[in-house]
Amino acid sequence: MAASSPLRAFQRRLLAWYAVHQRKLPWRETRDPYKILVSEVMLQQTQVDRVMPKYHEFLRRYPNLEALAKARAAELRRVWYPLGYNVRPMRLRQIARRALRDHAGRIPDSYDGLLAMDGIGRYTAGAVLSFAFEQDAPILDTNVARLLSRYFKVRGAPKSGGTQRRLWRLAKDVIPKGKGYTINQAMMDFGAMVCTARAPRCEGCALRKSCRSFPWHNAVSCARPRRHRAH
Repeated sequence: MAASSPLRAFQRRLLAWYAVHQRKLPWRETRDPYKILVSEVMLQQTQVDRVMPKYHEFLRRYPNLEALAKARAAELRRVWYPLGYNVRPMRLRQIARRALRDHAGRIPDSYDGLLAMDGIGRYTAGAVLSFAFEQDAPILDTNVARLLSRYFKVRGAPKSGGTQRRLWRLAKDVIPKGKGYTINQAMMDFGAMVCTARAPRCEGCALRKSCRSFPWHNAVSCARPRRHRAH
């Protein structure tokens, strides 16, 4: 996408908003790829408030890949409870074992390396690359997809391949060079706090002057892609 006025306005206003309103979350206090991966897997279809206490407990019990790789299944499920989707801790253990076996005990820092791991898809790979390795990698979770769909007025069936491809292109195009970490976090927070699924706060929205769906009562329905993580 060529640099356009709406795109530049999106970047500038969103980053200014985030500088003031960013959420304080424990996984934002680290660049440890293991800890960030744990948080991303926990956040899949699970609310932030439920994840925070369990995130701390999990890392106390399994502080690194080595400890997780040795975990017994029954104990791992007990520590994970009550987050649900109990295949997730098993996949985390598989990732830990593979990292120790094939990657010298490190989480890979490339798309190919991450996507080769069981349970890591395009969103999780982008999140780890962006938040742990500070690469300009795009992400597309529920909040980001909703924000981009509304701001750029993306049309089409939410789950269609064409809509998904356009949203992923937008998620990449909106990243200013060298600021992938910051703008990705900003989009997630903005979608969770302002551009919400129900009753979005359009009147006080920092992006409303350049948003193609403002005012909201004239907006098309936003696309709702497959959920990756909840906030």
